[in-house]
This record gives sequence, structure tokens and C-alpha cells, in this order.
Amino acid sequence: MAIPDRERHIRCVHADVGQWQWLPLSLCAALLSACAVFTPQPGQTVAELQQGLGPPTATYTLPDGSTRLEFATGPYGRTTWMADLDAGGRVRAAQQVLNEASFLAVQQRGAGMSREELLLTLGRPGEVYRLARGRGEYWTWRYPSFDCLWFMVTVSAEGRVRDSGYGVDPSCDVPAAAD
Repeated sequence: MAIPDRERHIRCVHADVGQWQWLPLSLCAALLSACAVFTPQPGQTVAELQQGLGPPTATYTLPDGSTRLEFATGPYGRTTWMADLDAGGRVRAAQQVLNEASFLAVQQRGAGMSREELLLTLGRPGEVYRLARGRGEYWTWRYPSFDCLWFMVTVSAEGRVRDSGYGVDPSCDVPAAAD
């Protein structure tokens, strides 16, 4: 009679383990959903934007009089969302501006772009370095990339873009030289 009780106990233990097999999968799903990235959509209100992205890091007036809200994640963040609002305060258009297309627009515009136009295009820089002898500033933006690069712009003391380009992000680990 001892053997059947033992078999029944073993079967119950296996049944209990089987009931908990879903737990790791559920935990993974919950963690992944918590990491979901908020993406602004046309028609959303400012309150909805702030709920998903936090408070705006800057507010700009566009040439047509409408408003652009900046949601930057710098200095080490790699995204900056720009949300253009309609007259009713709802999102008309939104885009993540730290990307190759936006950098190309700055490079094509070239020297002479105003500091204000640069801010409207890329948002606040992740880091600003002052150049010696009051010659201006060096602005940098990290962006989503598989390479360890950042985009850099030199802004003159007069508030105009002098040049721009890519460089190696100094916060990345540089491989040691071969001996």
C-alpha cells in the first residue's frame, strides 16, 4: 500500500510543477510590455504626450505661428521627439529627429544656419563644449546607431553653424591597441 501513495505523491508534485510552467513566460511578457516605447500619434493631446514622454524639454514657435514641443532624452539619450501642434493643441505631426535624414538636412543647409533653426531641426544638444578664445561652441547629439558615433556641429560666437559632421563618441569603449 505504500507504493501507490508514493506514486500518487510523485504525480501530484509533477502536476504542481506543470501548473507553474507559465510563470516565466508571463514574467517575460510583463517585462517586455513595461519596456514598450511611447510613440506620439497625430490627434493626441499635450496631456497624452506628457503622460508618455514627460514634460517637454523646450517649446518653439514655428514660422507659421504654430507650436513645436521638444521631448529630448539627452545627454546620453538617443532620441528627441518633436511634436507639432495644431491650433486646438493636438498633435498635427511628430517625428524622432535624431536620425540620418535630419543630420543630412543640417549638412545640406551648411554653414550659416542659425542657432534657432538648428534647435528647431535637432532639438537641444546632448552636450555643449565651449571653444577657446570665445570662438563659439561645439554641440553634440547621440543617436540610435549600431556604430559608436555622434553628430557634431560647430556653432560660431555669432550663433551660426560653421560646420558639422560625425565623430566617434568618446563615451564608447575604444579597443586597446595591439601590442
